[in-house]
Amino acid sequence: MAANWATFTTAEPDLAKTVEARFGACTHHVLATLRKDGSPRTTGLEVRFTGGELWLGMMPDSLKALDLRRDARFALQANPGEGTSMGGGDVRIAGRAIEVEDPATKAGYREEVEPPEPFHLFRTELTEVVRTYVEDDTFLVVQVWKPGTPLRTVRRT
Repeated sequence: MAANWATFTTAEPDLAKTVEARFGACTHHVLATLRKDGSPRTTGLEVRFTGGELWLGMMPDSLKALDLRRDARFALQANPGEGTSMGGGDVRIAGRAIEVEDPATKAGYREEVEPPEPFHLFRTELTEVVRTYVEDDTFLVVQVWKPGTPLRTVRRT
């Protein structure tokens, strides 16, 4: 089961705000895709949250775009920022990236984001959102959201 960003935001608005803030704190993040041989590839990426979607834009024929065309599965890690504080915690998103070919959709994205031309555009279908953070210098807290299930929170000492 998968969901778009709007579905996640409706289901867990507080967590969604935290996740967006973590991704908004830095420009570049880490995208993991799968190579032809199935091994992982990690690359830098900028992301956008707009129109109820999480968008991934890429240069034409970049290896990450070619990976996603072949196998849509991805994992996206928010840049932790400088130092060790990771305000808001560690945030990861997993799912599938679906390439958008529709000219009207790409034109709307182009108008709002002004990416370098030409570009690949992928909308995401989320299968998991995870936030990990330290609470009161005592607990490691892990929040896991998956479509169709309630938010699961685990506290470890």
